[in-house]
Amino acid sequence: MRNLVLFAVIVVAGTGGELCISRAMKNVGEATSFHPAAIARVVLRALCEPWMWAGVTMMACAFFALLGALHAHNVSFVVPVTALSYVAGALGGAVFLREHVSRRRWIGVLLVAIGVTLVVFGKK
Repeated sequence: MRNLVLFAVIVVAGTGGELCISRAMKNVGEATSFHPAAIARVVLRALCEPWMWAGVTMMACAFFALLGALHAHNVSFVVPVTALSYVAGALGGAVFLREHVSRRRWIGVLLVAIGVTLVVFGKK
């Protein structure tokens, strides 16, 4: 049960953090040039975005869960299982960010899910 919670936190919090940061950066916009002042303005706007802080917090939780999973399992098991974040990312992008996900990408997501299933059920 503990392992399931660790992997769920890695996938859900990690992907949720990426989605929040993506939303924050879409709100902030891009730097108009590579001059230090322009970059500083973007960084300061990003630091004022609540979505950015939510994303960073979620990604930190995912990182510490990853440390726990790596303590309990081999990296050859942990890394493929955490690939479920690709599935969650495609779903989150489509639902949360309203991004268009092409049929070819959904097929790729399905292949990743099949690969994770093979790794989970093939574990010793």
